[in-house]
Amino acid sequence: MYLEAKETARLYTLLSDKLGNDTTEAIFKYIDNKTERSVEATIKTLATKDDILLIKEDLANVKYDLLQEVGNVRKEIGESKADNIKWMFLFWIGQVGATIAIIMLFLKK
Repeated sequence: MYLEAKETARLYTLLSDKLGNDTTEAIFKYIDNKTERSVEATIKTLATKDDILLIKEDLANVKYDLLQEVGNVRKEIGESKADNIKWMFLFWIGQVGATIAIIMLFLKK
């Protein structure tokens, strides 16, 4: 830190000898303002612990909702399987009945 202040003072002296005090002060003010704006912009883009906590909470909520939806889908798949099996048995019974009826017709002749 000491070296930076010493170097800054030396640079100020060198520039003020060449450019004058007003120009040198304007240059230093410009550099300070530019640096300050750059730091502020960087701080705005950084995430704080609170930001990360909010994101974690949002992800937990999304995960919970997703798990509920997966549970609902599994339930619907199970219900549709049971419904399909019921209709398959009805179809097989109809087919067996039709086959028996056809065989009985041939046996009577």
